[in-house]
Amino acid sequence: MNLQDLPWLPRPPADWGHCLRAIEGTADEKAAALRALSNFALDDNQLGRLAKAASAAGDGAGWRPFRLALLSSTTTTLLKASLVGTAVRYGIRLDVVEGGYNQVVQDTFSEGSEIVRARPDGILLALDRGAVPGLEAAIASGDEDTEAAIGWLMQICERLLERTGATLFVQNILPPTLGLFGSLEPATAASQRQRIDNFNACLAARLGTLGAVLVDIDGLARAVGYENWQSPHLWHLGKIPFDHSMNPLFAEWVLRLVAARLGLSRKCLVVDCDNTLWGGVVGDDGLEGLRIGQGEPVGEAFAAVQRLVANLRTRGVIIAVCSKNDDATARRVFREHPDMILREEDIAVFQANWKDKASNLRAIAGALNISTSSLVFLDDNPAEREQVRQELPEVAVPEVGDDPTSYPLALLAAGYFETLGFTEDDRRRAGQYRANALRAELAADLHDPQAFLASLSMEAVLAPFAATGRTRVAQLISRSNQFNLTARCHDEAALAAFENDPRAVTLQVRLKDRFGDNGTVSVVIGMEDGDTMVLDTWLMSCRVLNRRLEEAVLDVLVESARARGIQRIVGHFIPSGRNDLVRDHYGRLGFTRDRASTDHDTWGLELADYVPRNPPILVVRPTPEGGVL
Repeated sequence: MNLQDLPWLPRPPADWGHCLRAIEGTADEKAAALRALSNFALDDNQLGRLAKAASAAGDGAGWRPFRLALLSSTTTTLLKASLVGTAVRYGIRLDVVEGGYNQVVQDTFSEGSEIVRARPDGILLALDRGAVPGLEAAIASGDEDTEAAIGWLMQICERLLERTGATLFVQNILPPTLGLFGSLEPATAASQRQRIDNFNACLAARLGTLGAVLVDIDGLARAVGYENWQSPHLWHLGKIPFDHSMNPLFAEWVLRLVAARLGLSRKCLVVDCDNTLWGGVVGDDGLEGLRIGQGEPVGEAFAAVQRLVANLRTRGVIIAVCSKNDDATARRVFREHPDMILREEDIAVFQANWKDKASNLRAIAGALNISTSSLVFLDDNPAEREQVRQELPEVAVPEVGDDPTSYPLALLAAGYFETLGFTEDDRRRAGQYRANALRAELAADLHDPQAFLASLSMEAVLAPFAATGRTRVAQLISRSNQFNLTARCHDEAALAAFENDPRAVTLQVRLKDRFGDNGTVSVVIGMEDGDTMVLDTWLMSCRVLNRRLEEAVLDVLVESARARGIQRIVGHFIPSGRNDLVRDHYGRLGFTRDRASTDHDTWGLELADYVPRNPPILVVRPTPEGGVL
């Protein structure tokens, strides 16, 4: 598998260029057509043509704007088109601003910096080893080289954050293809490879403290092979950082991180069963005829697929099944086959029937209360893959052949589940969705919604932002699209600023019930402005919809506001194209609409007459000293 060919994407049709030229219609129709034509493994030239067409198409519905500044010690002009073209597949309208060639320090610190004036949403900081003091020498002059190099780069990062507030995407450093010490290179402190490895490890740790994002270009170059990635000829010709054939792969590597920053990563892996999780057809071959990890190559290959799926579940990816099978027959494999790694309790939603796959994917998304654009569908059958691509183009469908040994690499290489952090809540997420299915069964049995809520024995922990929960809060902000009143993005650096601002009222909300701990599910940021509190952010995970949690949150907000002498709370609804669910959120909570327009509603709540809602939720408010209010 050659990663530079983007093998998880289908090859473009022979008439791809003709279809691109034929795009016409409204801005929305053009946007949809461009997205459809972006879902192929496009080369650098095709991405450039797609970028031009997207720039000329106007602002259709569903685009997420993002301005990315490139600060590099190398030549980046040839990368712009690939970045913009790749962004189309993610639904991102990307505007790329270039800094001067090898002018990173000047663009960072000078008063007239065009990068600072451009007010970027993100900055890609891409340096080669020759640009970082202490890393270019083939043999180290002393142990202080690595620390000096990290200190120099951190000064640049801190200054960029201070001046722009943009999300920083920082590449790590590539070592030379071969070192002076041969096999002794990893064991020699003075060697360039060990020095760069130490630098990269330290960089990864330090970036986290700034809320910046690591772009693991070293890991990517290792995957394709340093000698394939680097082109000495192009480097000496024009300081071009890597071979032209790698441009689409580099753009993909960067854009999946930008997409994660915008909350566009996938959430759920939906897997077929027959010849995807195991070899054979259970309805024909029976339980004993299936090939799964039975000491032979094919069975072990399917076991490796299951092992990856199980590991993704542990990482926080929701797992669902979509199989053309009798339900009892398919479930029996998960329950009874001794070599199965995945078990029925690992599956959040199990759809085994004779309906078409697209219909079942819609049902899975509905049961999980997520959009179909959050789904990845793994199926060995090319006809099933094509049916889903035609019916649900927003679903990610990796292109796989009939060789199960390639499935794990295709899933990992595609980067569908890219994340900017990993928390304990992530470890529990798949189990939380499974618990939601049990809650749904209980709700169906009880019929009375209020009796159901009372039976859950809910407990909500509402605490101010703190460093210990900052990664999870930032992650929830980036991922929550439907129940999100303003769709504003705040990274960890911005959250730290809110923590230290005496005008800010911040809440991170954790919900537990008798089925388990749902983790941090809601975030609120309010800013004191005279006798008014203005709500900058209010969002909630759709996993806990219809639990009256927002009423408990409002009770605490009002209590906090009154303690500050605030008389009025103001909330905003800013449509994002994905948050229509909460258009009347404030109205349902008793706010009065002050201003309404197509792009912004303002609501107000007078606190003098507010009566607490007191939903059936035990509210716990920890104090900094470890007690409870």
